[in-house]
Amino acid sequence: QVQLAESGGGLVQAGGSLRLSCAASGSTSRINAMGWYRQAPGRQRELVATVRLGGITNYADSVKGRFTISRDNARNAVYLQMNSLKPEDTAVYYCNADRVLTNGVRFDYWGHGTQVTVSS
Repeated sequence: QVQLAESGGGLVQAGGSLRLSCAASGSTSRINAMGWYRQAPGRQRELVATVRLGGITNYADSVKGRFTISRDNARNAVYLQMNSLKPEDTAVYYCNADRVLTNGVRFDYWGHGTQVTVSS
């Protein structure tokens, strides 16, 4: 099992910045991709950004140029620097980790989420 602990959410004015952190613990070997997803009220959970073990990143179009995902493999941690925040970025942000075993079995892990609220 992998446990994910997020931190760094909060309330910020439009145009401001926040940095989210997520630390993985437990069976962290063979974690491949780590990333962030978000879910706004009444909407489905959506991808924000992911980073693979080798460093390849992927971003939602809505956050490109404003958010930066980074990863510290030694600490089993992933970060999301969010700049130029907009009210539409308001959501619960969830950390995700993807683990693939040697037999090909894949596991998906989620944190409990951290609230990000952007006021206009």
